[in-house]
Amino acid sequence: QVQLVESGGGLVQAGGSLRLSCVASGGIFSLSTMGWYRQAPGKQRELVANIRGAAYTNYADSVKGRFTISRDNAKKTVYLQMNSLKPEDTAVYYCNCLLGSFDNWGQGTQVTVSS
Repeated sequence: QVQLVESGGGLVQAGGSLRLSCVASGGIFSLSTMGWYRQAPGKQRELVANIRGAAYTNYADSVKGRFTISRDNAKKTVYLQMNSLKPEDTAVYYCNCLLGSFDNWGQGTQVTVSS
């Protein structure tokens, strides 16, 4: 129902910042729960943060206080501002859109944090 394209990943040193973007097409974006997940080498995909409606947010304990998820419904875009990055944040970050029973994923963008 929804196509998602992530961008903004890259290589950054510990303590630095990155801003991820995910642009959605199709579906009713404003009614969707949007989320960011990540998958580190050798680990399963895990929830980083999600947002429902305008401002109902949820964060993994490991990123709380460092990452901020937000959305722009007019641009059909969800963002993940990542500050104070740590090497353990290194992973492929995936955008997710959940609308009813429909679960859509982007292709992922790599984030690498060097020490």
